[in-house]
Amino acid sequence: MTDIVMPQLGETVAEGTVAKWLKSVGDEVAKGEALFEVSTDKVDTEIPSPASGVLLSILVEEGRTVDVGTVLAVVGVPGEVATPPRDDSPPASEPASSTHSASSTARTPREESTLRLSPLIKRLLDEFDLVASDVVGTGPGGRITKEDIARTVAERDALNSSDGPKVSSPVVRRLMNERGLSEGDLEPTGPHGRLTRKDVESASLTRGDEVIPFSKIRRLTAEHMVRSKATSAHTLMVKEIDFESIEVVRRRHGAQFKESEGFSLTYLPFIAVATLRALTAFPHLNASVGDNELIVHHDLNLGVAVDLDSEGLVVPVIRRADSYGVRDMARSIRDVATRARHKGLSLDDLSHGTFTITNPGPFGTLLTGAVINQPQVAILATDGVTRKPVVVTSPHGEESIAIHSVGLVALTFDHRAVDGAYSARFLARLAEELQGDWSDALA
Repeated sequence: MTDIVMPQLGETVAEGTVAKWLKSVGDEVAKGEALFEVSTDKVDTEIPSPASGVLLSILVEEGRTVDVGTVLAVVGVPGEVATPPRDDSPPASEPASSTHSASSTARTPREESTLRLSPLIKRLLDEFDLVASDVVGTGPGGRITKEDIARTVAERDALNSSDGPKVSSPVVRRLMNERGLSEGDLEPTGPHGRLTRKDVESASLTRGDEVIPFSKIRRLTAEHMVRSKATSAHTLMVKEIDFESIEVVRRRHGAQFKESEGFSLTYLPFIAVATLRALTAFPHLNASVGDNELIVHHDLNLGVAVDLDSEGLVVPVIRRADSYGVRDMARSIRDVATRARHKGLSLDDLSHGTFTITNPGPFGTLLTGAVINQPQVAILATDGVTRKPVVVTSPHGEESIAIHSVGLVALTFDHRAVDGAYSARFLARLAEELQGDWSDALA
C-alpha cells in the first residue's frame, strides 16, 4: 500500500486544503495520473498519484485543511484493507453537551489562534453569525466540523422563543436590505427555521436577478486588487511605439516559427525582452517598497499575467528572465500560461516576481491602466497593435507617410517609489529597444 500525503507546495507552505478528489474509492489510478486538487491562497493545483493501483480509502474529505505530510488517502492492490486513521473525536453516540463545551474541550485563546479553518467552515461561521470561539470542535485535533456548527446554531436557537421572528445573521440581513426583501418573502431552509444566504439568493432569482457567487480565484483576485489600490500611489504613463521592425521579423519568420515551435510568434516575447533590457538601466522599477525604503532586486524575475477563462488572474513568474532571448522567452511564456490554465503551477511558480507584464493587446484594447501586482512597484500593459499611417524620416531628413504597425504601452508605477521623470525615461528607453534592430532576434 502507498500512503498519499499532503505535498509540500512551496518553501514557506505548511498546510493545504483538499479542494477536490478526482477519483472515488474503488477507482483504478495510474502512477502520474491526477488524483486530487490542493488549494492554496494563490492557486489550485492538481496532484498526481505517486503509485498505480486502486484507491482503497480517502481519509481527508474535500474542504479540509491539513498539515503538509498528513496522510490523505491510500492506494494499493484490490483486496487490500487500508488501516483506518486514528480519530481523536468523541464517539458519535456521545454528543457534546453545553457543560462539556465549557470545560474539558474548551480551547484557550492560544489554541484558538492556531486553529485551522477550512473554506467551508469559514463560510458557515459567516453565514450563521458565529466566530470560531463560539464553537467547540469535535473533529481531529479539535477542528470544527459542519456538524459542530449545526449543533451550536441549534443550541442558540433553542434559547429563542419558538413564536418569535426568524433569526438572521448580519450578512443575511444586509443581503435582504440590498435586494429589498423581507422575511415574509423568503422560505427558510436553515436549522430551526433560520434564514440563510442561499435563501436570499434563491428569492432574488425569482425577481429576475442572477446571483453568481465569486469563485475562490475570483475572490482572491478581487482582494489582491483592492489591497494593491489601497497600498500604492498608482500613476499611469503611456508611450506610443512603432512596432514595424518587429512586424518585419514576424512576417518573415512567423510561419517557420509556428511550424517548429507549434504556436504563433506574437509581439509579447519581443516586448518582454525589451522591457528587461530597459529595466537593467532603470532598476528602481524592478523593486518593492519596504519600511520607508526602496528594495531594489538584482534578479529580474518577470511575472506574466494569465487569464483563467475570465474566472480570475494568476501571475506565474519566469525566473532570471533577462538571460532569455526572444525564442526562449516565447517558449517560457507559452509554458507558464499553459500550465496555469491546466492547474499545473506550483506555489513556487507564483513567487518572487519583481516586475509584471499584462497583455490584453490580442483583444484589440487601446489603453489599459493595470493594477500593480504587490509588492512590486510597477506593471506594464501592452495593448493592441494596428496598422496606421505614420511620418517616416529618411537618413537625409526627408519626411514621408508610411503604413506601420503601431500600439501603446502603458506603465502603471507606484509614485512612492519613483517619480514621473524616472518612469518617462524608462519608457523612452523601452521605445528605443522596441524600435531597434530585431533582424537577428530568432537566430
